[in-house]
Amino acid sequence: MKIDHTQPLEYSTQQNQLNIFGFWIFLGAEIMLFATLFTAYFIMENRTGNGPTGPEIFEIGPVLFETFILLTSSFTIGLAVHAMRIGRKKAMLAFLGVTLLLGVAFLSAEINEFVHYYHVGATYQTSGFTAALLTTLGTHGGHVTLGFFWGLCILIQVMKDGINARTANKSFIFSLYWHFLDVVWIFIFSFIYLKGLM
Repeated sequence: MKIDHTQPLEYSTQQNQLNIFGFWIFLGAEIMLFATLFTAYFIMENRTGNGPTGPEIFEIGPVLFETFILLTSSFTIGLAVHAMRIGRKKAMLAFLGVTLLLGVAFLSAEINEFVHYYHVGATYQTSGFTAALLTTLGTHGGHVTLGFFWGLCILIQVMKDGINARTANKSFIFSLYWHFLDVVWIFIFSFIYLKGLM
């Protein structure tokens, strides 16, 4: 495997470059998935039937907490990539570990939010609005769950093999995925929660 030392480690081989390019294509498909979910939500937003509306079930406090956690995790995964690029294995593992812990905290808050929705009568069967809302939030939460286990595998691999072209490539691709989830959450926060509270 020929390594180009003029490139960052995650881009240092032709295979690594192809992996990153391929992942960008994958993210394009993910954008289409979430665009479809947002479109369905906007169509169903006012179709509440006899069920609760957004202003009746949304609570700004927990949503701000979730947003803070996820945006902080975006910062810590950036620090993990920076530590990786300068060869600081312990710092990289620490920041990656913090990112994953923040991911667990986000998921815990989201599970509490779903329990709240259930108790106020907002289920998949309640209305078109609640079905679209829970599907969109659940899909994002499922992606965060997948990201947690993916990140955990990378953490174990870096602990075992250290920072090399292969683990750097995997870590960088994971960071792209995590940043993507944060961007999607910003859209959820802005166009579902804030709009719904108005």
